[in-house]
Amino acid sequence: MSELKKLYDPIGPYDTGRLRVSDLHELYYEQCGNPDGQPVVFLHGGPGAGLIADYRRFFDPDFYRIILFDQRGSGKSTPHAGLEDNTTWHLVQDIEQLRAELRSRVAAAFKDYGAQGRALPPAPDMGRLQRMCDVAVGGHVPAEYLPMVLEELNFNRADAKTVRWRKTPSRKFLDGFLAVVIGAGYSGLAMGAKLKEAGIPFLIIEKNADVGGTWYENTYPGVAVDTPNHFYSYSFRVNPDWDHYFAKGPEIISYIRRCCSEMGIAGQIRFGEEVNSAVWDKDRSRWTIHVRRADGTEYDINANAVISATGLLNRPSLPAIPGLDDFRGPKFHSARWDASVDLSGKRIAQIGSGASGMQIAPQIATKAAKLTIFQRSPHWAMKNPLLFAKVSAGKKWGLANVPYYNKWFRFLLLWASSDGFLPTLKIDPNWTEPKTSLNAKNKEIREHLIAHMREELGGNEKLLAKATPAFPPYGKRMLRDSNWFKTLTRDNVELVTGPIARIMPTGVVDEHGVEHPADVIIMATGFKAQMPLYPMHIVGTSGSIRDHWGEDDPRAYLGITVPAFPNLFIMYGPNTNGGHGGSAVFNSECQARYIMQALRELIEQEADSIEVRHEPYAEYNRQVDAELSQMVWSHPGVNNWYKNKYGRIVTNIPWRLCHYRNLTATFDPAEYRISRTRTVSA
Repeated sequence: MSELKKLYDPIGPYDTGRLRVSDLHELYYEQCGNPDGQPVVFLHGGPGAGLIADYRRFFDPDFYRIILFDQRGSGKSTPHAGLEDNTTWHLVQDIEQLRAELRSRVAAAFKDYGAQGRALPPAPDMGRLQRMCDVAVGGHVPAEYLPMVLEELNFNRADAKTVRWRKTPSRKFLDGFLAVVIGAGYSGLAMGAKLKEAGIPFLIIEKNADVGGTWYENTYPGVAVDTPNHFYSYSFRVNPDWDHYFAKGPEIISYIRRCCSEMGIAGQIRFGEEVNSAVWDKDRSRWTIHVRRADGTEYDINANAVISATGLLNRPSLPAIPGLDDFRGPKFHSARWDASVDLSGKRIAQIGSGASGMQIAPQIATKAAKLTIFQRSPHWAMKNPLLFAKVSAGKKWGLANVPYYNKWFRFLLLWASSDGFLPTLKIDPNWTEPKTSLNAKNKEIREHLIAHMREELGGNEKLLAKATPAFPPYGKRMLRDSNWFKTLTRDNVELVTGPIARIMPTGVVDEHGVEHPADVIIMATGFKAQMPLYPMHIVGTSGSIRDHWGEDDPRAYLGITVPAFPNLFIMYGPNTNGGHGGSAVFNSECQARYIMQALRELIEQEADSIEVRHEPYAEYNRQVDAELSQMVWSHPGVNNWYKNKYGRIVTNIPWRLCHYRNLTATFDPAEYRISRTRTVSA
């Protein structure tokens, strides 16, 4: 047993006989201790088991101490079962000690570079970059990711997504050109920055009094990003000084405001103004944009191009419940939070248990006399130990000072939080448990999630049954457990499942006719995500956008352009939402580059209009629908905000992030009709 002390000794296995795995763990503590008190995770498996790649999804090594055992023999490890007599174990590595050794070597290399005044290494060739990526993620990264990785790493210190002129544009043409961006959230500001960079005249119309979009509007208690914010930020405005890994609303809005100031575009934003309509004038090849100010006055803008950056999560969706208007107490949507309402000692009815609801309930339950949560259907929620963790001073220093570390960190987050597990969201047609999971890996995830829920709910099986979705994991957006399940166990919290029958002046009546008294109603009921551009009236060459899309069946080429709507571009449009994870900010940067290439084509050719052809538009949407039909969101047991009333997925993107990046990296003029009817001298 003394071999246990030799952490780097691959020789001298000890025969465990019928030693239980739990005994092996006790031996580790006895021999090695745990002086820093970190939670310890023991990983067991044979060579090639891929444990290092797997554990990253669930256990962040900054939070946990990871101990890896290498099993030799035919025995199988389970936490509570005995092992076969011929099973032997090697303690392969104490990962924390290995990390310490690597840190020491890296520090020595940095000191050598500093002492010698050496320049940073050149950008690696593709072969070396491939090896670096594979080592970074603990598995193989497909070659199609490499162009994206090169952009993210930014070896030449220039934004690779910047679109540059191929020839100097006509000054007269450029001076007479105007692009109007609708919305000053993440996407709109990114678009404004790129337009300014290219010297293209532009205006941003923003209905609110400040920048931030949905982050300006959502101020409810507990509002926070559920995507790691080191990735949920601009690649050209990396922030090494985030205080949290999952930033709260105020920290996000502060970052957005700072970026706007640094970009130098605030002077081009008109706040407190809302676009009511945009109508294409085919005779003048211009958009006439009708704007209403906050004071009720109205005016028109004539623009060459319109870029909608209003997004999908822009207009609150209010539930159509009989009697809602008759309720006597305060009632408001989570995106229109009324901070003047004191919730202390109140009986609160919360309608909805999705992303916002899961964040709100733990915050208000501690002050409410009674919190009744009305849940139409449950959601899956995953534990992340970094959800409330602060970024250490050392981590911040590394992100700010270690060359390329910030960018590599972004790539690892991209891989771990989205594309790395996208294959697990595909339906296996031969899978034997199709109602509750999609494939073997998806079933493993389900079991892991249920185990976490059971623990958080204190073994309350009745409550677990209410909180467990009947559909496979990721059928709806995978949420973060922000103490949601523990909140459900509070004495003053009741979870009511099923539809609401009606609302009375003094409370909410459930489907069984039971009235739940309430002083306040909070509606955490989401947004009109199936209706992008709503409520604007957009009219192109052959009718309005609603004539083409109907009420809730939006389609666009690459989620950006639509036939019969020349010079109109959409950011965060149809089928661009990352249902498998990722970052909406990453997608918006891809869209901004594509739009900038289209505008470059228009301006360099001194053309009047650019309109996507029907053929590529139709083929792209055919591919999108075909791919989505194989994904979890199309599962027959899932009812989510991704689907329209016909069951078609209209919000989510089926592609890996690298694939969408590659699709939008180059603008192909052959896919568009480019018209030039006027003569403009240089």
